[in-house]
Amino acid sequence: MTPSTSEFRSKLNVPVLAPGNVQTIQLESMLQDLPLYDFAAELDVLGTEVAEIFEQHPLLPGVILTENGRFLSLISRHRLLEYLLRPYGIDLFLEKPLRILQSYDRTVPLILSGDTPILTAAQQALRRPFDRLRDPIVVRLGADQYRILDPHELNIAYWQLRGIETQVRIERLQLQMLQSEKMASLGRLVDGVSHEILDPVSFIWGNLSHIAEYSRSLLEIIGAYEKCITDVPQKVIDLKEAIEFDYIREDLPKTLDSIKTGAERLSRLANSLQNFCHIDEVYPRPANLHDCLDSVLLLLKSRLSSDIQVTKNYGHLPPVPCFISQLSQVFMNILNCSIDTLLNQAAYREQNPDLVSSDAPQIRISTEVCSIDGTGQRWVAIQIADNSSEMSIEIQRQLMQAFSTELTKETSLATSYRIVTARHSGIFRVYCDISPRLRGTVFEILLPLN
Repeated sequence: MTPSTSEFRSKLNVPVLAPGNVQTIQLESMLQDLPLYDFAAELDVLGTEVAEIFEQHPLLPGVILTENGRFLSLISRHRLLEYLLRPYGIDLFLEKPLRILQSYDRTVPLILSGDTPILTAAQQALRRPFDRLRDPIVVRLGADQYRILDPHELNIAYWQLRGIETQVRIERLQLQMLQSEKMASLGRLVDGVSHEILDPVSFIWGNLSHIAEYSRSLLEIIGAYEKCITDVPQKVIDLKEAIEFDYIREDLPKTLDSIKTGAERLSRLANSLQNFCHIDEVYPRPANLHDCLDSVLLLLKSRLSSDIQVTKNYGHLPPVPCFISQLSQVFMNILNCSIDTLLNQAAYREQNPDLVSSDAPQIRISTEVCSIDGTGQRWVAIQIADNSSEMSIEIQRQLMQAFSTELTKETSLATSYRIVTARHSGIFRVYCDISPRLRGTVFEILLPLN
């Protein structure tokens, strides 16, 4: 006995549209945040019943086919219309159960999870064959919970996100330009201050040799007088005791040596500031990376407490074509990160005496020329490692993923990553050294020599 139309209608639920959260769409939004249709039909439902539902809901993109409540496939609105427009299509499909139509239509729908990002889903949808680009997308929300997504809604959301992404890029570019201008102004200011420091330092340095020579000559004359004059007036004796002449004679050369050492250190510091704040040329210039590293270490000397030991294992490096000022910023950022980690770890151990380790805080800097791909191409490798707590594999993966994301949060390490990879066509790596010599985090920079 053939079932009546009312029995078929009882198997069809009224389509329900979940509006989603399109008003608060963000770059991290997922498919479950978009408008989704809930409409399914069993295979024994007549095609005319589904056609009536489509006529009542002109925006409904398709129907999910189920068998005994289990997901089977999907038929889109336009594909049903195509089958009905074929010769004898109405007789074949309209008055027959959907099982007949499903046996003809063997296309596999695109099924995506509800937590799939919109940007990723749009890219997968565009990879479908051209004749299936209009097909709805099946969104799986959970066990036996399937919804229908109109591809037009996905495209609208995708282009909205592309607009947001473009706006973020513009704002990021504007911020970078403003930051670059600030850094350039600060660099010019510090360069001027360093120049003003170097002028009096050079004056002091240039006159120290004369003062040392004059003082030696005066002491020699006084010594000659003491030998020639045996009967020294009491007034001179009292004056020598009052000014502690013997102490002055002994301490004056030491004082001059101290002034010379201080002037030399101040001169090196001013030169390091000038090199660090130097405005790079348009094209890379050959530079000595060892001098660059030493200058940065000198600037960070106040942060490198006596507890942190710095070991330098410099190899033989040729002049490396680079933007030396930007690389100085990279070295500064990495060393600051290592110093912060070591200081925080030392403070934590002080608060927890049971965790005190016998290993003293250490930073190791190594340089060498190597080949990484077997092609003979030479690379310069700079490794800055510390013996802080080992970084887990998951944290390393997240860190490298953040580096490779264009819209990542602006951090010193992200800036360093862009300088090495984008400006110098290099490689920036962060990994954990598990060797017995130094267990900790390693920042490795690879720069091509060509």
